[in-house]
Amino acid sequence: MKTQPPNDLPIYRILSGKDDASFCHRVSEALALGYQLYGSPAMTFNGTDTIVAQAILWGG
Repeated sequence: MKTQPPNDLPIYRILSGKDDASFCHRVSEALALGYQLYGSPAMTFNGTDTIVAQAILWGG
């Protein structure tokens, strides 16, 4: 089990962005590295796009 995330990434991160396939791929890549979802996702609307955020925590 890895005790620290790779590439000097922080243990706790919040991923955010436009709700699209790119965001989903970023979350999926983080999960594949060993991060775990932390809490519920958040969504908002900026007048044009839906913006989402998901906290992740290193699980190794």
